[in-house]
Amino acid sequence: MTTINWNALATKSLAGECLTREEAKAVLTAPNEELLSQLNAAYQVRYHYWENRVRLHFLVNAQSGLCPEDCHYCSQSKISTAEIEKYPFLAKEKILDAAAQASELKAGTFCLVTSGRTPTASLLNQVCEAVEAVKRQYNLKICACVGLLNETQAQRLAAAGVDRVNHNLNTSENYHPEICSTHTFLDRVETVNQVQKAGMTTCSGGIIGMGESLDDVIDLALSLRKLEITSIPVNFLIPISGTLFGEKPTSPLTPPFCLRVLCLYRFLLPEREIRIAGGREVHLRSLQPLGLYPANSIFVADYLTTPGQAAKEDWQMIEDAGFTLEAADGSPLVSSSNLGLAE
Repeated sequence: MTTINWNALATKSLAGECLTREEAKAVLTAPNEELLSQLNAAYQVRYHYWENRVRLHFLVNAQSGLCPEDCHYCSQSKISTAEIEKYPFLAKEKILDAAAQASELKAGTFCLVTSGRTPTASLLNQVCEAVEAVKRQYNLKICACVGLLNETQAQRLAAAGVDRVNHNLNTSENYHPEICSTHTFLDRVETVNQVQKAGMTTCSGGIIGMGESLDDVIDLALSLRKLEITSIPVNFLIPISGTLFGEKPTSPLTPPFCLRVLCLYRFLLPEREIRIAGGREVHLRSLQPLGLYPANSIFVADYLTTPGQAAKEDWQMIEDAGFTLEAADGSPLVSSSNLGLAE
C-alpha cells in the first residue's frame, strides 16, 4: 500500500492541485488507524475556507411521489412500492409555515423540492409564487430542486428570486445507467449548465452506497469539480423497502468509510460547501461530529421521506465539537448555547 503524507495532501489541495487517482483511492482505502490523521488534514483545508462555521439547510418536500422516473434508490419513483405520502404541490400557506420553521431552526437556506421529471408550466408558476412569498417575509436563501430544466425554466426561477438550484448528478457517468434508465447523466449535466447560464449558483452531489466502485466515487467528485459546483450534498444511501435498492445488497457503508468519502471530497473540492446530507444519522452514527471536520454544512430536521435528528441535537453537536452556526449572510451566529439549548 502506498504511504500517504496526509498533511502534504492538504497542502496540495490548498494549492488548487487535483489529487491523482492513486492518491484519491488511497484516501478511500486507508486503514482506520490513519482516519484521525486524514480528518486532521481535511480539517486544515476546511478551516482555510470556512473556519469553524457550519451552515444549516432546511428541506421541505413540497410535492411528493407522482414521479414518472425510475431512479432505483428513490421512494417517489414510478417503480417504487414504498409506503410514502403522495400529494401535489403544497398550498402557499404551508410553504410559508415551513419557511418559518426553517428560520426558527437557524437555517440559512430553505430547500424547496418537488418530485417529477421536469416542472409543468403550472407547477413552475406555483414554485415561483411560493419563492416570491418566502422572499418577502424571511431572510432565507432559497434552493429549488424541481427536476430537469431548460433555459426558459431556469431563467424563470432566477427571475422569481431563486438563489440556487439543486440537481444531483447522483453517481459517475459510467455507473448512471445502473441507477436510472429514464434520463441520462448528460441530461443532469445540461440542467446544471442551464442553471449556471441563468446566473444562479449550483447545488449538486451524489449518493454513496448504491453498489458503485471506488472509481465511481472518485469520478463523481471529479465531475463536480469540472462543473465548478458551488454546494455539494453527500448522501449515504438508506435502502428503502419498496425500492430496487431496498431489495438488493448495495455497497456496505461503515462510519469510517463515510468519513473517508467526506475527506476525499474536501481534498478534491477544497473551497466548496460540502454538506453531509441523507443518511448522516444512520451511517455516521456516533461519529457524526467528526463529519464536521471535512464538511461545513448539514441538513437540519428531516429529509424528503426519511426523518433526521432533532434540531437541538444538531445545535448541541455543533457546539460540542467546537464549531459555530453560520447565518444566512455567511457571518457566524451567536453560540448555540444561546439558542435555547439550556431551556
